[in-house]
Amino acid sequence: MSIKKILVSQPRPESEKSPYFDIAQKHGVEIVFRPFIKVEGLSSREFRQQKINIADFTAVIFTAKIAVDSFFRLCEEMRITIPITMKYFCTSETIANYLQKYIVYRKRKIFASNTGRLSDLVPYLAKHKTEKFLWAVSDVNNGSESSLLESAKINFTRAALYRTVSNDFAPDEAFDYDMLVFFSPQGIDSLLKNFPDFKQDKIAIAALGPSTAKSVTDAGLRLDIQAPAPEAPSMPAAIDRWLTTEKDKTSA
Repeated sequence: MSIKKILVSQPRPESEKSPYFDIAQKHGVEIVFRPFIKVEGLSSREFRQQKINIADFTAVIFTAKIAVDSFFRLCEEMRITIPITMKYFCTSETIANYLQKYIVYRKRKIFASNTGRLSDLVPYLAKHKTEKFLWAVSDVNNGSESSLLESAKINFTRAALYRTVSNDFAPDEAFDYDMLVFFSPQGIDSLLKNFPDFKQDKIAIAALGPSTAKSVTDAGLRLDIQAPAPEAPSMPAAIDRWLTTEKDKTSA
């Protein structure tokens, strides 16, 4: 396959040190960052349908910045005064620091793990079992993570605050890519929604994780690259390895 233009379905990296830029230079390809999906907050009307009273809770669990934005926006829209005693538990320092956009940062009420994983936040939650936790999640939150909190006997309620939707292509937006890189099953759904008559032909498809890879094959598409793999632990490494192999085939 001749690869000249790659669509990576993620926002453009903030750092110019991203390995994707190294791939572009090494293999002489153009990489375009264009998400197939986007995240948006639920309206206050949609939130009220869950019959959850934010004032009943003494602590909030955040696993994403969009959850922080959605929580404080909904509180403002519904004219809910957040008590200064409210505690916040975050799966990363980045999310914890982001809280400064809305509140005064005080370590006595903000707790964070340093891995980004909910499992590593559980010990912090377990030390505050008397709290009543509101867990800010998306409308398709993975229920398997709930078992982590249930097994630790955490008193929590899941509250959907945001959703993932298709980031539609404009009618005049070019779609002339030789490779598509996906990171979630929702990305595949968006591809088929935007292009119901999509024909893969020689377009290479890369998928991150088993669920995304399954979505590719379930859609009747050819999966060319899957990450992580033993020889390629990340998506950039997998793409680099695949492009190198294809180049060797051409020159052989």
